[in-house]
Amino acid sequence: MQASLSISLQQCSKTFADGTRALEPINLEIHAGETIVLLGPSGCGKTTTLRMIAGQEQPDKGGKILFDGVDVTSVPIEKRNVGMVFQSYALFPNMTVAENIGYGLKIRKMPASESKLRIAEMLAMMQIEKLADRQISQLSGGQCQRVALARAIAVRPRALLLDEPLTALDAKLRDSLRLEINGLLRQLKITAVYVTHDQTEAMALGDRIVVMEHGRIAQIGSPRDIYQRPANRFVADFIGVMNRLNGNIRDGIFYCNAGHLHWHQSDAATRSILFRPEDIKITETHEQSTLHGIVNTAVFMGDRTRILVDVGEAQPLVIDSHSRYDFKAGDRVGLNIDFRGIITL
Repeated sequence: MQASLSISLQQCSKTFADGTRALEPINLEIHAGETIVLLGPSGCGKTTTLRMIAGQEQPDKGGKILFDGVDVTSVPIEKRNVGMVFQSYALFPNMTVAENIGYGLKIRKMPASESKLRIAEMLAMMQIEKLADRQISQLSGGQCQRVALARAIAVRPRALLLDEPLTALDAKLRDSLRLEINGLLRQLKITAVYVTHDQTEAMALGDRIVVMEHGRIAQIGSPRDIYQRPANRFVADFIGVMNRLNGNIRDGIFYCNAGHLHWHQSDAATRSILFRPEDIKITETHEQSTLHGIVNTAVFMGDRTRILVDVGEAQPLVIDSHSRYDFKAGDRVGLNIDFRGIITL
């Protein structure tokens, strides 16, 4: 595998011919060997960003894309030495698995003996040796995904670009392949840019996550930073489940419809507090807490019970409880929030 490269996007925006503004000017530094995930809802600009890195789209005038400090903005895709894995796999149905994997090597005119060894290496890496002579139509979705990855890696690209590669798979297979891809990227130490709208994928795969909103970068950070320290309300609401209590502070106490909390922070202007489902505990006896509510719904999910509690807000609180107590609709309960999990924005 060739040395991975750093990628720099400088003031890259994208306006299509019909006037649609897909991407506002963004700056993004991707370090050599890291996996960076572009995360956001449909239409936020993440795939456009990936396509510009690949060379499939050109940024608007003034935008630059650099590989290891070298301007490649006008360099075509076939000369950028990047591997791509698409949601649709884009495999050739008239070729066998081995022929698909070796396609890029053939285009590069690699000697047949060397190509054969490289294909065998990729088949072993993806654990699909027994599928070498199969037609693509004979493969499952997971097998197709492995072939697509093998084909992209076979040419030893300096960067690997993945555009929602697991979307078409069922949930269990998606979880399994996510772990495999994560292990593979760590093993190869290759620069990877991964596009997804799936927050779980982003958390599992990214060294850093770029959260995008309406063609702009809303926040860049580690999975832990994005989850625990969101930069704004959009990021807080988009990543995972976020609870909100609205209220006001008087004399060091935060008052809300659910009750009150002693407030130890200096921000007296706070009008709402945010926290995750795992940062609030539910008690059977509501007198044990200064916050209280009434159970709307309790759904047993195996490793936890997800409970919706009405506290007089527009939306009920979502609480993940590991208690063995069987909460039921109509139960009046006490609530205790872990202050370390409180976010104010």
